[in-house]
Amino acid sequence: MSVVELLFNPLEPGFADDPYPAYARMRELDPVHEHPFGFWLLTRHGDVSDILRASLSVDDSLVAGGLVRDQQEQMDQLGSRVLRLSMLDRDPPDHTRLRSLVAKVFTPRKVAALEPEVTALVDAALDEIAESKRVDLVETLAFPLPFAVISQMLGMPPTDHARIRELSGLLVRSLEIVADDETLAAIAKAGAELAALTRELIAWKRDHPADDLLTALISAENDGDRLTDEELVAQVVLLYVAGHETTVNLIGNGVVALLRNPDQLALLRSDPSVAGNAIEEFLRYDSPVQQTRRITREPYTAGGREIPVGAFVIAALASANRDERVFGPDADRLRIDRPEARSQLSFGAGPHHCLGAALARLEGRVAIGRLVERFPALALDGEVTWNGRINLRGPGLLPVAV
Repeated sequence: MSVVELLFNPLEPGFADDPYPAYARMRELDPVHEHPFGFWLLTRHGDVSDILRASLSVDDSLVAGGLVRDQQEQMDQLGSRVLRLSMLDRDPPDHTRLRSLVAKVFTPRKVAALEPEVTALVDAALDEIAESKRVDLVETLAFPLPFAVISQMLGMPPTDHARIRELSGLLVRSLEIVADDETLAAIAKAGAELAALTRELIAWKRDHPADDLLTALISAENDGDRLTDEELVAQVVLLYVAGHETTVNLIGNGVVALLRNPDQLALLRSDPSVAGNAIEEFLRYDSPVQQTRRITREPYTAGGREIPVGAFVIAALASANRDERVFGPDADRLRIDRPEARSQLSFGAGPHHCLGAALARLEGRVAIGRLVERFPALALDGEVTWNGRINLRGPGLLPVAV
């Protein structure tokens, strides 16, 4: 089957700019889709929700074959799979052990206590925007805010933000189907460099312990049998990358959605009490993480079809969030007071539900809420350029004027 004949082709030019028509087509024509590339795709809300909560694996080494298996083997040969030992890629009991080390830092009480700091960071960024009048909102607010917060939580020393951003942007491409060897090599090289930088940061923190997450993880590793050196590196890279890459997209996607739907922007300004639900709707309408995956350990049934053992199954979160069966006939429309918005699956579900969900909600609510409150004339100031990613999709350039 040639590329042009594929029913679902995420590598098609323009897909990353607007994947939603393709997902709508799959929900109707083939919601449990066996792809010629050797993976399965689930696009309806019920099927996605069920598989996220089922006892399936996230260990890619269990994949029986296909393009995904070939890609993982090639990455192994290139010598860098830095996230392989992170909780993102581990099953119980390792996943349970690793997650428990980090979970205590992301309790609702501890996250809520960060609001004054988040507000101060947002207000400083808004001051800069007010002075410049025209800015790239990704560069001035959407990226710096979550990057600063996760750096503070980890207790990181000053680092080369631009380089880490470049490396993490490459690394997250490992979470999607990659078409060419050159990109795979760039991903592997970025992973190796990010791991090396992380080892340097860990060494620095061993000499400068403090009341922070990285010190706590190092102490757990020093207990002897809890964290190996490489597990420690993998958790820190995951937290650093996931701690900002996803929230960048939540803020960027949310602002784009508001500016393209002025009636909803007016509603948010006139009724600030809807702000919490608005974040749920932003998450639903344009998910910061578009896909996640599971690997079958035994035959699994979805939508009346049996998926075999060793299958790589993509759960299309972004598609599930636009499913008319749950969100009604206007599921493709932004509606910040939508009662069903909290049924969105953007943070996943089940054992791998996003640990940082409360923090992302806080950062999104404060950043978007204070932005639209402070600048009544906020408007797009040119074309939005998307970052080209299939999975962690968001604006790469978001020009606004105030």
